[in-house]
Amino acid sequence: MEIFQVLVDFMRTLLTYCYNFTEALGFPSYGIAIIIMTIGIKAILAPLTAKQVKSMKGMQKLQPKMKEIQNKYKNDPQRAQQEIAKMYKELGVNPLSGCLPLLVQMPFLIAIFYALQGYPYDPAHESFLWLPSLGEADHLYILPVLSALSTFVMSKQTAQDTPGAQQKVMQIFMPLFIGYISLNFPSGLVIYWVVSNVFQMIQQFFIYRNDNKEA
Repeated sequence: MEIFQVLVDFMRTLLTYCYNFTEALGFPSYGIAIIIMTIGIKAILAPLTAKQVKSMKGMQKLQPKMKEIQNKYKNDPQRAQQEIAKMYKELGVNPLSGCLPLLVQMPFLIAIFYALQGYPYDPAHESFLWLPSLGEADHLYILPVLSALSTFVMSKQTAQDTPGAQQKVMQIFMPLFIGYISLNFPSGLVIYWVVSNVFQMIQQFFIYRNDNKEA
């Protein structure tokens, strides 16, 4: 926990530096500072995100072949697992390769959550756009709607090659869940989530476009 607290303190310090940067430019704004910090963090983690997305997309393309093998050896689960492992080896696919980048990013995401949740904003500059305070929930519910909408678009974009009833349920449930919990989250934290989603949507758009060109 001590190491994690160091990461939380680092995120708070990083936000303070971003705020000082806006102050040096002549328009002190914690809202803009959060946006700058989010873009910076997502840019640093972009290679890991790209690896995760490509791995997930590769696994999605293998789903039909996996189903064929499972149907062919439905009376012999052990043989089916062996054939699937053989297919992974022949195609050079590691089903766990998409998990590592996510695991690396998780501590940063959780640290940002705690850093923004308890950040000591200067009362003179804690307002942003229609928000009276970035440390309080959005009283107009605009940010929760944006968080749900951006999560829906991103999940739909990510799962475009994975049809199925379960996937469709998750595409509806997750955005609604994110929007619901955003109702009580500090506005600064929800801004981070929305900007992070938009950044990843743009990144995934270019990844998918390049993959389609190569195909």
